[in-house]
Amino acid sequence: MSHHLSWPSDDTASDRRRFMQLMLASPIAASLWQSHVAFGEEALPSADDARNVFDFHDVAQEKLSPAIYDFIMGGADDEKTIAANRTAFDKVQIRARRLIDVSNIDTSITLFGTPMATPILIAPIGGQVQVHEQGELATARAAYTRKHTMIASTVTNHSIGEIAEAHTAPVWFQLYASSNRDLVRHLLRNAKEAGCETIALTVDSAALGNRERQMAFGTGRGSGPRQRLGNFEGFPGPPIIGDPSLTWDFIKWLRDETDANILLKGIVTHEDASLCVTHGVDGLIISNHGGRQEESHRGTLEALPEIIAAVDGKVPVLIDGGFRRGTDIFKALAMGASAICIGRPYIWGLASFGEDGVAKVLDLLRAELV
Repeated sequence: MSHHLSWPSDDTASDRRRFMQLMLASPIAASLWQSHVAFGEEALPSADDARNVFDFHDVAQEKLSPAIYDFIMGGADDEKTIAANRTAFDKVQIRARRLIDVSNIDTSITLFGTPMATPILIAPIGGQVQVHEQGELATARAAYTRKHTMIASTVTNHSIGEIAEAHTAPVWFQLYASSNRDLVRHLLRNAKEAGCETIALTVDSAALGNRERQMAFGTGRGSGPRQRLGNFEGFPGPPIIGDPSLTWDFIKWLRDETDANILLKGIVTHEDASLCVTHGVDGLIISNHGGRQEESHRGTLEALPEIIAAVDGKVPVLIDGGFRRGTDIFKALAMGASAICIGRPYIWGLASFGEDGVAKVLDLLRAELV
């Protein structure tokens, strides 16, 4: 078959330009067009075929039940804070300098005296067996092979010990406070036995966010199917998570209970960042829980400058919320963050292709950052 190329007439070219403008003006049409350009009418064939983390989203949505998909993607109220996490990156521009030797790129960092190959950490997300049968173990193996530090959630299906064994390197432990201090001691003891040297205490969950998507499927307010929660096994009592009376006094109590590094996860203002330093915490994570806890309409990146100024280099500042591209990561690092944490993208990869999907998401983000 021979192919003949010819320039279109002026009228034809004009018609095509108008058609493309109409197509791109429609978000739905533009999305369909992008999918068509990427893989025709077929879904993503394999993890290796992904060009960016967004390619995993549609596969994950297709594979997951509507209830689990909305649990992952949903947020508080009108979900404007989720959108704000993303749009915050669009407000920051990169001033690119030239004629600098970039033949050897080193993305390694050191946190709490521990060298790390990359500033991209795995954010804590619980209940991953709902997403893939191997759950957190698949995530841990992918994180280890790609040399990423993993922060394991309190409410994982597998225990922190099992996750640490799969990761075969020290993991961090995200801690939810509880009004039952014996339960907190139980969780801390498990984390210590698993070799965790860093505890990230979540401080933005005094009350559960108003997550309407979850309520629509009966998965909000603590309802939904019962599943294994490995970190609570062996504790003689109900796993009561959350403490609405949580104050800075708990930080002193926690310091007396553990010799691990203590980070506070959920700090979003310079006032609380200054109090972190005053109360002797070892670091903090700027986070709004992925827009799931409160409708602040404020992206985490917008909070970064004031917190960096308040901390003044005294403790490391990490950040999560909406990271999808290497340029997002670069912007946060350039603005003073010590490291960043990703959440939903690696869950998309896990839902799509298990361990291979998580590994590919990490590969893509590292490559884009470089």
